[in-house]
Amino acid sequence: MAEIILKNISKKFKKNDNDSIRKFSFLFFGAAALETHRATKELGSGGKNYEFSIDDLSLTIPDGKVMVILGPSGCGKSTLLRLLAGFTAPDSGDILFNNESILHSQPKERQIGMVFQDFALYPHFSVKQNIVSYFFFKNAKTNIEEVARERLEKTSELMGVDIEYLLNRKPRHLSGGEKQRVALGRCITRNPKLFLLDEPFSNLDQKLKEKYRVKLKSLLNHFNITTVYVTHDQQEALILADYVAVMNDGKIEQSGSIEELYNNPRNCFVAEFINIRTDVPSINFITADKINPDWQGFIAGIRPEDHLLQADSSACKIKVSIISVRPVPLKQKSIVTARFEDNELYFEIELNNECTANKEMTVYFKKVFLFDNKTKELHKIVQ
Repeated sequence: MAEIILKNISKKFKKNDNDSIRKFSFLFFGAAALETHRATKELGSGGKNYEFSIDDLSLTIPDGKVMVILGPSGCGKSTLLRLLAGFTAPDSGDILFNNESILHSQPKERQIGMVFQDFALYPHFSVKQNIVSYFFFKNAKTNIEEVARERLEKTSELMGVDIEYLLNRKPRHLSGGEKQRVALGRCITRNPKLFLLDEPFSNLDQKLKEKYRVKLKSLLNHFNITTVYVTHDQQEALILADYVAVMNDGKIEQSGSIEELYNNPRNCFVAEFINIRTDVPSINFITADKINPDWQGFIAGIRPEDHLLQADSSACKIKVSIISVRPVPLKQKSIVTARFEDNELYFEIELNNECTANKEMTVYFKKVFLFDNKTKELHKIVQ
């Protein structure tokens, strides 16, 4: 296992950038080489001199923990994985595995396992050959049958599924879920120090996603594999993460547990992006002095669950006009959409409350985040 530290990493991509350190072991990662080359070129496309950059990024990934890199598309999540894997070299900064720099180590020397969005299986190999491919290429004289049996038994146990019936099939004869099992199994059987996953469930249907997220979390917890998992999916982060790093425009906005980021967001972006619900936006933003004249120069952020219909333990209050009330019987609550001046607000109430549309009512807030209007950084929390 390994503790991973990224220290003041910077990387700029410019148009038609030919990164000389993009040379890596094709035999070790197969078709991933082509995907990495294409993705890096896309970052440098467009009319600007510098299309994308990671600037002075620092992050610590604790030993044996799952760090989910969460952010919108194009924010640099996959670039961060390529830097860790050695597919791309930083312009400055350092990457440490257990306090030792690995900047000059080739990808095949870093003891990593990586699963890509498109699985990157060898199309001309059977499932068995794909899973033991590293050992096959490292020593062609190895008894493949013996090694395969040992590795496949371990893989089957780790994945909680029986994949023996797939052994002699080629990837073109596998479903998306079966390819995903093989790709994960191939990486795990290498006993990596670091496990890198680039949205491996994005090509699966919702039912399979839910199933494999749970299996993967159990697997990683059992074997304490240090893992960096890239996704834009909030639910995946909730299920898989020990820690989350929220990324935006090539920067880590904040890192910590989901609870820390949700309850104490560093800025407006983190407060809005971390959403533990799927039925309402994560936070309502209001110009703060419209609520309290003393809050001039701030933005007020109120979570949907921090609205009250009574004054008990409230920080402040406003009068709103109800637009709609949507019952959610399974959660024993209703979602209220209301208007306050030019703002549309969402909050939760008890299911059988008498709140109705086209009605004015007073709403109390038990917790308010105050963000600086210019920097969008958190100033304080009012309770």
